[in-house]
Amino acid sequence: MHKITLIPGDGTGPEIAIAMKRCVEATGVKIEWDIQEAGDDVFKKEGTPLPQRVIDSIKENKVAIKAPITTPVASGYRSVNVALRKELDLYQNIRPVKYYNGVQSKYENIDIVIFRENTDDLYVGIEFEQGKPNTLELIKKIKEFNKQVISDDSGISIKPISIFKTKRIVEAAFKYAIKHGRKKITVVHKANIMKHTDGLFLNTAREVANSYPGIEFEDRIVDNMAMQLVQKPEQYDVLVLPNLYGDIISDLCAGLIGGLGVAPGANIGNEYAIFEAVHGSAPKYKGLNKVNPTALILSAVLMLRHINEEKASNILEEAVADVIKEGKYVTYDLKKGRNDSTAVGTSEMADAIIGRIETILKENS
Repeated sequence: MHKITLIPGDGTGPEIAIAMKRCVEATGVKIEWDIQEAGDDVFKKEGTPLPQRVIDSIKENKVAIKAPITTPVASGYRSVNVALRKELDLYQNIRPVKYYNGVQSKYENIDIVIFRENTDDLYVGIEFEQGKPNTLELIKKIKEFNKQVISDDSGISIKPISIFKTKRIVEAAFKYAIKHGRKKITVVHKANIMKHTDGLFLNTAREVANSYPGIEFEDRIVDNMAMQLVQKPEQYDVLVLPNLYGDIISDLCAGLIGGLGVAPGANIGNEYAIFEAVHGSAPKYKGLNKVNPTALILSAVLMLRHINEEKASNILEEAVADVIKEGKYVTYDLKKGRNDSTAVGTSEMADAIIGRIETILKENS
């Protein structure tokens, strides 16, 4: 029996969380779900979108799966996702980008894994608000230290990149490549411009690569990487990026395989792991039984592998792939036309996946 924290999220999160939960349980894996509410609705009731009880639950259970949570733009509180990653030191953001036959995409045969460093870079959130005394003082110091003139009406963000955090994400990517038979690591950066941050990231990655001569190593400048992925994505295998670039490039890669609706994610540290869909909470579709549950279900596939339920994870992924390939019981975004009247809802797609799981289990018995 596994005890796992389940965060249903808000917006459409609870609907896809139920769909995911039903599909996981259909594989036969025994899980006790520790359900913990977080997000915008909780903020209205408890004054915080991330109560301490949620963090305590994850620390106790070690593993969590989270449906999307709304983060209002320019709001008074930071992203729950970012807060969890920082609090639990979930330094590996792993985002597999895999094409499933039947998904509407301009590309096929794509199988890339993105390793995004999750705890360094601009997302650390060291910011100085425009016009504040500390900001004006910082602007004066910057001019004093390196002669750079910054306008007094500027806001400032600090971008820390460390050897320690770079080393551990690159090492994690190489170990993953060895375990899963991957052949090449590509480190992505902007070291030609940001020599003391991205340059440090690249130089540290090169030093780590020297310890893994069996894996091909290369690097790409981030803007060139974006173009390369659109032109010839089949040439890439495992990508390792700093935090901000990783966020952007992973969304680009999701676009190559049909969108965020089929893009799973994992946030992993040395002690804890949280699995989540990459997409947002889509609050305008709340309660409509409309959105695609695939991304969260595929995140559960990653979770099952993490807890060493390999057979169940393979069955669940196979069932999802089969339902998408058949194309009959899928949500509107997986149809050739988004107004296709044969599209089914969130729960009905989950029903189809569960039906396929049951068939696979019978075939393997």
